[in-house]
Amino acid sequence: MRRTALITGGSRGLGLALARHLAADGWNLVVDGRDADALERARREVDAAGRGTVIALAGDIADPVHAAALVNAAAGQGGFELLVNNAGTLGPSPLPHVAWLRTGDLERILRTNVVAPLRLVQAALPHLRAAGGAIVNVTSDAAVEGYEGWGGYGASKAALEQLSRVLAAEETDVRVLWVDPGDMRTQMHQDAFPGEDISDRPMPETRVPGLVRLVDERWPSGRYRVEDLPDRADLEPGEELVAQ
Repeated sequence: MRRTALITGGSRGLGLALARHLAADGWNLVVDGRDADALERARREVDAAGRGTVIALAGDIADPVHAAALVNAAAGQGGFELLVNNAGTLGPSPLPHVAWLRTGDLERILRTNVVAPLRLVQAALPHLRAAGGAIVNVTSDAAVEGYEGWGGYGASKAALEQLSRVLAAEETDVRVLWVDPGDMRTQMHQDAFPGEDISDRPMPETRVPGLVRLVDERWPSGRYRVEDLPDRADLEPGEELVAQ
């Protein structure tokens, strides 16, 4: 049976790059995105690159009906063993200082970046437990550093990290990986720095091998930075890379 992965935010950026890689490795995939046209273009691209099936469902991960449809689609493929909570929102751009961050905007950020991933985790857990699978929650250094303007987004990622940390302690049959991919040349990063040249940032494709290594080599639950992985082949799984 082919392995199945559910990747949110799979129409562009890191989600699309990861989907292409896993498809080439023979995984079945379920991907989503809010822009139906962009998602369909991504589906065709990923489908052409792989050997498994690719199901693309357009929608908002904050919608409980859409979330349930994603998990049902992944479970229906069989071998559902990987959930990647990649989709998220930056919030207002330009990024406001905390003093000017509107509470309604913060609520929307938390709903997308924390509540929606939790809903997917809860729905997927029975399948992931049975498969001895993994959850990858994409996080950021903004969760642990105090960058000016990043209060809303950073708070949401800090909350996601703590949920991940506790989940890892509670779910011994599932690996929980909260992974910081580092700066990338993506639309979200451009939105964070409107009008600036971000062409010096690495492409998302450069972050995928390290992320896949965490999954395929069955590294233990914990927090990882992707940029630490490719050049550290001498490390044992988890050594020096898991946040304390």
